[in-house]
Amino acid sequence: LAIRYHSLFQMADIRSAEVTGFIISSVVPTLTAAWSSYVDRYFAEQLAAPPLTVSNAIETGITIATDNPAEVGADRIVNAVAACSLFTTGPLIVVDFGTAITFDCINGDRQYLGGAILPGIPISLDALASRTAKLPRVEIDQVPEKAVGRNTGDAIRSGVLIGFGGMVDRLVDRLAAELCPAGEPVKVIATGGMAHIIAPHSTCIQIIEPRLTLNGLRIIYEKNSTNGS
Repeated sequence: LAIRYHSLFQMADIRSAEVTGFIISSVVPTLTAAWSSYVDRYFAEQLAAPPLTVSNAIETGITIATDNPAEVGADRIVNAVAACSLFTTGPLIVVDFGTAITFDCINGDRQYLGGAILPGIPISLDALASRTAKLPRVEIDQVPEKAVGRNTGDAIRSGVLIGFGGMVDRLVDRLAAELCPAGEPVKVIATGGMAHIIAPHSTCIQIIEPRLTLNGLRIIYEKNSTNGS
């Protein structure tokens, strides 16, 4: 871990001595512990405070209004915070295309209400290749011209691109209806590595923000630094 991230610092032209703070967002407990150990070992002497780990227990500027706030993933909290900074009014839905595809709903009072989770595109493609006898592993590197795939590769691409786009639209319709029973407009923000691939096949995604999670981390770090945490 140390070698990997020291290399990343070098690639970004950042000197380790310039680092003054850390914020950790992880949904893998073993990696959270590994990150904390890494920071303690290599940066403890130069940091004014221990690394900040994202959870519902720190200052975020939003209210986690779910049945069990402690189980809400750090990534979902961070995305919600960033979305609220982009749009200070109105209900929001964030769609994050990662290992899983997450839908996060925030109302006009900056309350995080929950959302939906479904398997992401890489997981789905892996399942097709590993759990079937004849379907190959396909790269989603080109858009089929038609929904009717004339070969196996295009059929899978059609299913993934058009299918996931339609699935996003259907879920957002249902989520928006529950989020805003009176029919107020909902802003829909997409992020994650596959967002730019699926967004053209969705009618509801209004904005693609590739750095949404990073912006959320910065905002949370600044809030807690200001508060002296």
